[in-house]
Amino acid sequence: QVQLVESGGGLAQPGGSLNLSCAVSVSSEFTINVMGYYRQAPGKERELVARIYYLGSANYADSVKGRFTVFRDNDKRTVDLQMNNLRPEDTAVYYCYVDIWGTDYWGQGTQVTVSS
Repeated sequence: QVQLVESGGGLAQPGGSLNLSCAVSVSSEFTINVMGYYRQAPGKERELVARIYYLGSANYADSVKGRFTVFRDNDKRTVDLQMNNLRPEDTAVYYCYVDIWGTDYWGQGTQVTVSS
């Protein structure tokens, strides 16, 4: 059984910062290949924000490059998303996800709202 519990998010002003954190509960025999975050804004499709592989290489959506940073702790099985210089268009529900042996698992989602 795999469980993802997200925390963080909330309201920020444009130019502000927020941090999302996701803790993964899974048997230690499983290797979490990919960890990351997607987001979905109202009326839009879910899109990849950032993902990080087991050895630390990461990919980012063009819209967040230079502003967001994804971190993972393989021992603690956590993945964090540090979001800086937030923009109103970053407003969305953010979902943590992991890929374990080709299967994706999702967190419950957390709301991020950027507004003055």
